[in-house]
Amino acid sequence: MLSELTERFDVLVQTLLQSPSLAIALTLAAYFAGIYLFRVFGSPVWTPPILISATLLAGTLALAGVDYDIYRGQAQWLTVLLGPATVALGVPLYQQMHHIRALWRPILFTLPLAATLAALYALGLAAMFGASPEVLASLAPKSVTAPIAIGITQQLGGSVPLMMGGLLVTGVVATLCVDFLGRWLNIADERILGLALGLNGHAIGTARAFEISPAAGAFASLGMGLTGIFTALMLPLAFRLSL
Repeated sequence: MLSELTERFDVLVQTLLQSPSLAIALTLAAYFAGIYLFRVFGSPVWTPPILISATLLAGTLALAGVDYDIYRGQAQWLTVLLGPATVALGVPLYQQMHHIRALWRPILFTLPLAATLAALYALGLAAMFGASPEVLASLAPKSVTAPIAIGITQQLGGSVPLMMGGLLVTGVVATLCVDFLGRWLNIADERILGLALGLNGHAIGTARAFEISPAAGAFASLGMGLTGIFTALMLPLAFRLSL
């Protein structure tokens, strides 16, 4: 009886997955559940809502026996929204133009160095452990916000799912490190903290920066946008030259 019910449930799930409705519902449910649990847990820095949501969604897919490729295919239309999100990065850049003009020297020095190091140490560690070119291409844009990182990964011939995993880990770890180092080094300037979170933690770091203050969030948006633009322009060229 139990095996028959399980078989019918699997058939029902596979039938529902023939349309994007279930994949969309699961994604949205995991997202809102992640936000709710994040608030219930007291908004811990080490567990952002996106990490909770991803864990819930992965667990649900595993328990239901849903193949990830099937889920991704049905939820593919959600990635269409990343196009407008990429264009929207120009909004915080425009809004912070006065900050760029006032601080263009430190930004000009910090941005290329930070973005380059973010890609180099990931590639160096992966190459040290014998990673394939596909893995290297997937890890290279790990510090760039997702809309731009997806385009870079596809251009380099990497794996988007692997890149998204690296993106999630990078955002969480970068947020933790900036938070810890900020307290340890007694850095009180919210502009520095925000810029560091945006440069290294992309959207996850930017969300954390807005929890600190609007000023920190503004500089995080600035750092995230500029890092994405710089990496999108330079990384494909550097990657091809290194091969």
